[in-house]
Amino acid sequence: MKIVTIVGARPQIIKAAALSREIKNHFSSQIEEIIVHTGQHYDENMSEVFFRELQIPAPAVNLGVGSSDHGEQTAQMMSGIEKVLKQHLPDAIVVYGDTNSTLAGAVAAAKIHIPVIHIEAGLRSFNKRMPEEINRIVADHCSTLLFCPTKTAVKNLEAEGFSSGLMGPFSLDKPGVFHCGDIMFDNSNYFSAMAEQQSKILQLHQLVGNPFVLATIHRNDNTDKRERLETILEAIYRVSKKMEITVVLPLHPRTQKMMTEWNLEATLPEGADVRIVPPVSFLDMIMLEKNCSLVLTDSGGVQKEAFFFGKPSLILRPETEWVEILEMRAARLGGNSVEDIAGQAEALLNYPPTEFPPIFGDGHAAEFICETILKYNDR
Repeated sequence: MKIVTIVGARPQIIKAAALSREIKNHFSSQIEEIIVHTGQHYDENMSEVFFRELQIPAPAVNLGVGSSDHGEQTAQMMSGIEKVLKQHLPDAIVVYGDTNSTLAGAVAAAKIHIPVIHIEAGLRSFNKRMPEEINRIVADHCSTLLFCPTKTAVKNLEAEGFSSGLMGPFSLDKPGVFHCGDIMFDNSNYFSAMAEQQSKILQLHQLVGNPFVLATIHRNDNTDKRERLETILEAIYRVSKKMEITVVLPLHPRTQKMMTEWNLEATLPEGADVRIVPPVSFLDMIMLEKNCSLVLTDSGGVQKEAFFFGKPSLILRPETEWVEILEMRAARLGGNSVEDIAGQAEALLNYPPTEFPPIFGDGHAAEFICETILKYNDR
């Protein structure tokens, strides 16, 4: 069976590592994988480093699309992906998550009748102002096989008219919905020991044995509005100063650009220990997540990884697609004011949650996905 895997952004590259590893180790005689990189993330620290570090095969094709407005970027990706699909004629295309690369791959493939396999299907924030919400909805409705990380994701699809539990063969008009667990849980388990051996991030920033908060900011709603970005940064500084705790902030290129443009780095108040660092590798991120006391983030992946490692998180958004984390009281939603964000962060530091049940599967999602796509491959 020949599949084309579409990646473009940092989270997809990491997720693809789990499936590529499973194919290489257990399904290499049955599945041929061709990796296509759209170029959505083209910065060295956001892309190439992950292929090397996570031992992912180099992309057979890099479309080199780069950054631009949503419409222009997605159109260029669709055009490039369609050409690749017509050249290789795969049995299916694999897309991950909710980026513009995912949207472009799903639409391009569905229109030329190549089955779409959507991994991380069924997630919903119920906020269509988020570009990611539009992307994931369209990708789901273009898919033939939908692999859901949680039972809630399955229920979301059922609410939109999908039927779970159907028998194959499957098609675009009769898609198959499967609860497989979270493929990122596979990766977190696999790379945790490797991170312990190889990462030096804690030593580099003098964090060994010292409590610290991990913060990440990258979503447009937080970075592209000066007042909102200032609010988040001021809350981070206030937490650091009041709780006398270090905050480590690996800075996304978009966030760095806006902070520089608005000269926000100069607003760091005296007495706060906020360490702004470049984007970190996945292994370094694992070590930061495993050893921090609290995660402040607007990233869906990071809030989930925090849960994997038994860490509380404050979500810097008005909603989350990972509602199970909220239901388990392992996370809270951040508010709109400095006082609200800082207050909730302080509460989580003073009274951290203690229960992190295994709600994201058994760490074998990639194996299940490979077995399922082989079972229902009828092209």
